[in-house]
Amino acid sequence: MTEWNADSYHKVSGPQTSWGQKVLARLAVNGDERTIDAGCGSGRLTGALLERLPRGRLVAIDRSWNMLMTARANLRPVFGHRVSFVQVALPHMPFSSWADLVFSTATFHWIHDHAELFRNIHRSLKPGGRLMAQCGGGPNLAHAHALAEEVMHAEPFAPYFLEWPGPWEFASAETTFDRLAAAGFTGIDTHLESAATTLATEADYREFVTTVIYHPHLDRLPDARLKQAFLDRVTALAAAENPPFTLDYWRLNINGTRP
Repeated sequence: MTEWNADSYHKVSGPQTSWGQKVLARLAVNGDERTIDAGCGSGRLTGALLERLPRGRLVAIDRSWNMLMTARANLRPVFGHRVSFVQVALPHMPFSSWADLVFSTATFHWIHDHAELFRNIHRSLKPGGRLMAQCGGGPNLAHAHALAEEVMHAEPFAPYFLEWPGPWEFASAETTFDRLAAAGFTGIDTHLESAATTLATEADYREFVTTVIYHPHLDRLPDARLKQAFLDRVTALAAAENPPFTLDYWRLNINGTRP
């Protein structure tokens, strides 16, 4: 995929931030942990995490340079050098027995190789270190992607999506449990929860799906005219539903400990 639009993501990612706040509320910390935020995005949730770590240190990683620079601009003035920023493309994790905590939300479903991801996270943790994460899983956005499939396979878009698997891995709770166990984690808990989200207006829907959901689809199209036509058709399908502009999100909660 091309780069993320970090400014737009920072504006529209209210649902992702809200889900992440719920994960953060379940997190028990001493306040001095070394922490990796794996997929920090624009830093909205990273700041809340840092507030829980007044004596700790956090390394924010993300594949997107735009996201990292936006997160740095948002966080460095408040938290100073307690937070560092490193461009990392998961599943790679350039750490070894360093972190007390790896925290991540709304990221792992963008990584195809979860087995390698969990092995690398396990290696990055100290003995006794914890992974606490949430991402899309199971039937996440199955209907939203079905709307896109209807448009993708019609002309003039079909030639650009031949044999395209998409960039997502929406694993089940059971499969994720087995992958974590194979990577060496103990104390594992994995479970799904529904998080259906309805956008208030057509304009809100267009901005959200352009930035968050359908930008991999739009990246496949060669010019602005086709991108706009694709978005128009998907939006028309979403507007005709009851209720309109509803996204069938499912969140996969992931917890484990390196023994």
